[in-house]
Amino acid sequence: MQIRLHQYLLPLVVMLLLAGCNSTPGTLKDFTSDGCSLFPERSLITNKDWCDCCLEHDIAYWQGGTEAQRLKADRSLRDCVLTTTGDSVLADSMYQGVRFGGSPWFYNWYRWGYGWGYERKYHALTLEEQRLVSDKLVKYFKESANKPSPCD
Repeated sequence: MQIRLHQYLLPLVVMLLLAGCNSTPGTLKDFTSDGCSLFPERSLITNKDWCDCCLEHDIAYWQGGTEAQRLKADRSLRDCVLTTTGDSVLADSMYQGVRFGGSPWFYNWYRWGYGWGYERKYHALTLEEQRLVSDKLVKYFKESANKPSPCD
């Protein structure tokens, strides 16, 4: 019985390992945004709306980069929300949320570098990758010109 288990277990483990190697770290997915992931895009009480800040933040998170670039993106989100709303509690709350929840070590759709495979983590973009980012953003904005924004 034990020999039969090994007979099936080893091929299964090999298949799972090979499936994990199937991702292509050099491939950048098309840009997508869901607005302010897991957070409201605007106030339900006032006319304050900070979704455009989240869209800019999503662009940075989608393309990824270094740890310093992530910190800059998170600070830019905080500053944008503060400038847009005048609400420092809201801006700081969003900043703390992205600092904690946006780590590239979390396997979720809103992590740092979500346009790339999960294995990328913190990694500076090459010139070729920067051109690819630019091309994909041009394509996104061209195709989304007549479509609703994630902020609508």
